Amino acid sequence: MKWSRRLAAITLAIGVTGGLTSGFSPAEDKGVNPKIQEMMGQVSEVRIKAILEKMESFGTRNTMSNADDPVHGVGAARTWILNEMTGYSPKLQVRFEKFRVKKQGQRIFKDVDLYNVVAILPGKKMPETVVVVSAHYDSLNLGTRPAAAPAGPGTETAGGAVGAGAPGNTTANMTLADFEKNAELPAPGVCDDASGTAAVMELARVMSQYEFDKTVAFIVFAGEEQGLIGSSLQAVKAKKENQAIEAVLNNDIIGTDVAGNGRMGNGSVSVYSDETMDSVSQQLSRYVREIGERYLPSMKINTVFMGDRLGRGGDHTPFQWEGFAAVRVSTPNEIYANQHRATDTLANMSVPYTAKVAKVNLVAAASLALGPKPPIVLPEPRAGGGGGRRPMPMIARGGGYDAVLRWRAAGVEDDIKGYAIVMRATTSPYWEQEIYVGKVTTYTLKDVSIDDAKFGVKAIGNNGVESLVTSYAYPPRQKVEIETVQ
Repeated sequence: MKWSRRLAAITLAIGVTGGLTSGFSPAEDKGVNPKIQEMMGQVSEVRIKAILEKMESFGTRNTMSNADDPVHGVGAARTWILNEMTGYSPKLQVRFEKFRVKKQGQRIFKDVDLYNVVAILPGKKMPETVVVVSAHYDSLNLGTRPAAAPAGPGTETAGGAVGAGAPGNTTANMTLADFEKNAELPAPGVCDDASGTAAVMELARVMSQYEFDKTVAFIVFAGEEQGLIGSSLQAVKAKKENQAIEAVLNNDIIGTDVAGNGRMGNGSVSVYSDETMDSVSQQLSRYVREIGERYLPSMKINTVFMGDRLGRGGDHTPFQWEGFAAVRVSTPNEIYANQHRATDTLANMSVPYTAKVAKVNLVAAASLALGPKPPIVLPEPRAGGGGGRRPMPMIARGGGYDAVLRWRAAGVEDDIKGYAIVMRATTSPYWEQEIYVGKVTTYTLKDVSIDDAKFGVKAIGNNGVESLVTSYAYPPRQKVEIETVQ
């Protein structure tokens, strides 16, 4: 039986426990929030272009460039970004996040002060929960590279060009002297990644005119081109401080709609997560797809269940390392010939496309920040803690043949209108069936086997905005060592 027919059969056979009458309860209408629509309409191509022109004017934003020049280099760029975002709204708390990085490897060829620029818009109801919109503002020109073997998978991983370098931009044969010389070369970096920085700054301007339930953090990182340095230090700090980061939307290379091979397309954007099915990052990518296409039906959101483009990396990855849900938003049409070169200029990218991708970020970030926290599907921790088996999600076989799902609210229940169960085939990347069940915490699907499908649950706020889906992901069976008699 095909899955679509199977789902049709399920909808006719569903029964409910937990206070609802028996029978199928359809999903609530998926409407759009007028406030989010209003914000989306305020994203300005003119302002994005002005930011891109200013970023290009610094000549280079290489993290290792001269930081003392008031109009040129990384120091001038970060100061301008800080001052610009400070002027957006008195509600924005803008600061430098400074790290002193020790000389290491070739790309960090001297001790250097690294500054991320952070703008915090505090939430009103759940200020402890944070939604991050990010990019990197540093740039790089690798100059004339020495002759080397063709770059393959792994040439741009740790120890090489961990940043958003293009295939073939291998640094395997570059010397310390090469990196020192290249630090002051022209590196306009308009697509990589002034485009992402412009989107973050424009969202900070627009969203800071509104109030949100959760805190929104707008961050532009330094040191991405030296190996994801700024984002790695920021993510480790967040983990150490037990920050409740619900989502990271990282934007890197969102400025081109024509690829180097001539392929054209301004109606789609790629969202990279990871390769672990039902991970928190994959759930976030599904959320961006559903919300993005709901508000911008002309844009196709390509969810890519890979950590990044093959053998490459971005600033979302360090947050994934620390256990946070994080994705990379990027154009599917890159121009590799311009990346890490002096030709990465405003003339070689598309402002309208960057504005479109900025709007995708806005509707996703605003929905997350206005929506409830995702439900919890694990049982309450036992008093006193203790070891033993990993906690199992609250999903069971009712009578052996029914799917019984339970969950609990993660936030204030007064702000929750109800919950929706989602289901899909185990081979499907997207949720295929949604059932609005009301304000209950137990739901039974009659004659539905928990062995044949994937299940999840999400909360719907009183404002109609929904949370991320929490998946009933069963932990893998652990290997057991068997003792034998010798």
